[in-house]
Amino acid sequence: MSDLNNVKVILFDLDGTLIDSVPQLYLAVQAALKSNQLSAVSIEQVRDWIGNGADVLLKRAICQQYHFTDIDEVLFQQVKSQFDHYYQMGIDSDYSLYPAVKETLSLLAQAGYSMAVVTNKPDQFVQPLLQSAGIAEFFTYTLGGGRLPVKKPDPLPLHYLCEQFNVQPTETLMVGDSKNDIQAARAAGIPVVGLSYGYNHGEPIENSAPDWVLHRFDELVSLLNAEVRN
Repeated sequence: MSDLNNVKVILFDLDGTLIDSVPQLYLAVQAALKSNQLSAVSIEQVRDWIGNGADVLLKRAICQQYHFTDIDEVLFQQVKSQFDHYYQMGIDSDYSLYPAVKETLSLLAQAGYSMAVVTNKPDQFVQPLLQSAGIAEFFTYTLGGGRLPVKKPDPLPLHYLCEQFNVQPTETLMVGDSKNDIQAARAAGIPVVGLSYGYNHGEPIENSAPDWVLHRFDELVSLLNAEVRN
């Protein structure tokens, strides 16, 4: 198992890791579907569909199934445009920080760790949501979907952030709630924590075999033996 004493940088997923955004995503999806006379979906379906970015979430909602091939591009763009509109309107509401997130991020910052958010959520929504939640100050970088040619589970976003911080993968820790986070970290050579309380397409995070499984966000402090580094 990796030596966490070498860790200088912590990369965090966003939805299902730091923030429970299911209600706001669900409301935006429902509004977009209704605007295009499409059938409604359930909040449980939206929860299971989170993790691969908004495009995949919307395509699943349009088809209401996991396997889809031919979706009319004009219809998809209409739904996507409506989703972006409604989600931006609701960015300040219908979400919650998971317990102890802000306090834990503060302790990790005091302990000297540099931190970043790496998410498949469209990039334009990342900073506004972090600002609204009052945790933007803790992150040196944020990287959302669309900024790079590929998203997690591809390792490129993680490697990109290692380059920004000028650290090696072994000096980095990934923290997420989805198999996409675990697969991306594995491919990048980065040790990874899996959080059990997130979404992960309805599957236990243990199935993805992260290096560590935590059930509360504040367990990161004891895992890292984080002490203030003056």
